Amino acid sequence: MTSALDTLRRDFGGDIIEPGAADYESAARSRLVAGSPAYVLRPKTVEDVQTAVRFAAGSGLVLSVRGGGHGFPGFGTNDGGIVIDLGELADIEVVDAERHLVRIGGGAHWGQVVDALAPHDLAISSGDTRSVGVGGLTLSGGIGWKVRKHGLALDNLVAAQLVTADGGVVTASADEHPDLFWAIRGGGGNFGVVTSFEFAAHRTTRVFFGKVTFPAAEAATVLQGWADYLRTAPEELTSITNVANPFTGGPEAPVEVHVAFDGDDPDAAAAALDPIRRLGTVLEDDVEPVAYADVLVEGGTPPPGIHVVAHDGLVDRDSVAEALRILAETGTSAGSPSISIRSLGGAVSRVPSDATAYAHRGAELMVTTFTAGPAPVIEAARPVLDGLWGRLAPYLSGAYANFLTTADETDVTAVYPKPTYERLAMVKEQYDPSNLFARNHNVRPGRMS
Repeated sequence: MTSALDTLRRDFGGDIIEPGAADYESAARSRLVAGSPAYVLRPKTVEDVQTAVRFAAGSGLVLSVRGGGHGFPGFGTNDGGIVIDLGELADIEVVDAERHLVRIGGGAHWGQVVDALAPHDLAISSGDTRSVGVGGLTLSGGIGWKVRKHGLALDNLVAAQLVTADGGVVTASADEHPDLFWAIRGGGGNFGVVTSFEFAAHRTTRVFFGKVTFPAAEAATVLQGWADYLRTAPEELTSITNVANPFTGGPEAPVEVHVAFDGDDPDAAAAALDPIRRLGTVLEDDVEPVAYADVLVEGGTPPPGIHVVAHDGLVDRDSVAEALRILAETGTSAGSPSISIRSLGGAVSRVPSDATAYAHRGAELMVTTFTAGPAPVIEAARPVLDGLWGRLAPYLSGAYANFLTTADETDVTAVYPKPTYERLAMVKEQYDPSNLFARNHNVRPGRMS
């Protein structure tokens, strides 16, 4: 190990942060989870990433790769291992203005992307938080405010450059390493360190954005009416409904229907949004035109001792009515977690289920619960959480990796249907046979879990 460390210090051009360094405490943790790695490596070049991967492969230590560091399970850190922090690799460049092709460094955050593209009147379908990393969000999906019009973030990916487990550099696209290109679009960080992404952006304008709220007593009718309408609503409209917001009353909180209409035509926006406003008794309506860059919110880091538990599930059309009945009932009852329901369909559903490793193309809704607090609060909330997800289980068709706090085999099975997993495992065998990249919803090389 001493010889390998000497080689690292000689060949690595970035920062090597070890326990005792002035910035170790902040470097050691991801956004949501504290860690105590032996080394945090901050590469400045692709060659640095290669050096870091080779060092990790030879060390026998657990390896974490950090983009934005927002992952709920804390994949971006560890105890006693190595963290490759990509934050220095964050360049953003429009490489083909005519085709709207944008190259983005693997350590960039979505806030940096929207700010860089705004002067070009361009955007990429992404998540909804500025500080979320481009890498983590894209590799597992990318569900945000343009999802029904422009699909998942990964649906807009044209190519990616990766450093694989042997320290080599490959480009994955439809023409080069197409098996790997298929796998990274939904397979998470299982296959290497993505040092840059190339996306096809689209022309964008201001969007109509905000929320319309209704009394908690109307939750059942509002949720069902909202879901029914989204089936036929213009694809420019993407919406998220929140129930039991802990900051506005918990189970007595108004039902919040958040909307984003992707366009600046006020008449078209009104026609798309008026059916939402007619769902019940409107308490508040703050929808207004805003710059798309202003739609993304800042992400926070919980104070010490505060934990965040998230869980999600995907719901196909035939199960929507029963799932929403359960959510309305739970969301207006004592002890409910915060519940968020996202509309899907549209552009997402038009991609064949086997075209990418994100296979859940038929899902209409994504349901997510959030609970935050010190450990005793989390433990006290578990019976209600377990009860809710137990009731929902018969109506779920899978899970979305980016809103899961856990990563056990049950989660992996929910994220990857069997045919998808089997294909991913074969790609894993080719590019990472020793499972170096295991800090993720892990696909084991060449065999079923």
